[in-house]
Amino acid sequence: MRLEAKKLLYDVWEAATLVESFVEKRSFDDYVRDPMLRSAIERQFEIMGEALSRLAKVDPEVAAQVGDYRRIIAFRNVLIHGYDVVLNDVVWSIIEERLSPLVSTLKELLAG
Repeated sequence: MRLEAKKLLYDVWEAATLVESFVEKRSFDDYVRDPMLRSAIERQFEIMGEALSRLAKVDPEVAAQVGDYRRIIAFRNVLIHGYDVVLNDVVWSIIEERLSPLVSTLKELLAG
C-alpha cells in the first residue's frame, strides 16, 4: 500500500475513533441537546468522507476495501452542502450501526 493511501486511511480511522470517544457514555438526547457535540461529530464525518474521496482517487483498490466508502463520501457531501437537511436521528443511527464495523475494517487495513 502506498504511503499516501495509508495516511488517508489513518485519517479516516482517527476521525472515526474520535467520534467513538465523543459519544462514549452519551445518549441520543445528549447529542440532540448539545450543539458543540453535534458540530464535533459532523466535522469528523466530513473528514472521513473527504479522506475517502481522496483515497478513491489515489488508490481505488484500497478505497474499495472500505465498506460503504461511497456512502460515506455521499454523507460528507450532505453535511457540507445540505447542512440544513441533516437529521439527528440519521447521524445517530450511523454512529450506532456503522461506525464500529468501519473502525474494525480500517484497523485491519492499516495493520496489513
